[in-house]
Amino acid sequence: MEKKIFGLLVQNEPGVLAHIAGMFSARSFNIDSLVVGRTEDEAFSRMIIVTSGDEATLEQIRKQLGKIVTVVKVQDLSHHDTVERDLLLIRVNCPPEKRGELRQIAEVFRGSIVDIGPKSVILQLTGPEAKIEAFVDLCRPYGIVELSRTGVIAIARSNSRGKDLRAPVSVGKSRPRSVHSTSQEPEVALPPS
Repeated sequence: MEKKIFGLLVQNEPGVLAHIAGMFSARSFNIDSLVVGRTEDEAFSRMIIVTSGDEATLEQIRKQLGKIVTVVKVQDLSHHDTVERDLLLIRVNCPPEKRGELRQIAEVFRGSIVDIGPKSVILQLTGPEAKIEAFVDLCRPYGIVELSRTGVIAIARSNSRGKDLRAPVSVGKSRPRSVHSTSQEPEVALPPS
């Protein structure tokens, strides 16, 4: 099983998320993580989808995403050097005498305590998935009360020569680059992604 991170630029309109999730569901594809947020242009949203499967399944997912009309661009971020982050909030059982110990563990991972209660603490940590998983494993002996994660967000880096690695991956049918363009209008450049 291979893991892939797909970055999508989608039109910011109602029903887009449901349409994409429905495509995954209808074809029995699994979504490991899905994060959606606004971009620098209010007409568009960015989706980061983490999924896994064999090579043929992942290629099929990429092609199907490209066929969805409201998807402006699909990028396989797995093929680029990327900055990836996940945010973790975790409530851990922690009597007062153990707080120093837990704080030290959090500091090693560059995390922090964001709330203290009589019997527990809430810690915050950001980083790649592997770092988050390692931290969660170290918290297990204390007793995890509650855990919440954002899921992976990612952006492709520019390479060392200044080349922008954000160019769209060619998928699906060709369509105008602007939400409002018609065949008579010239193509409009999309905002940087």
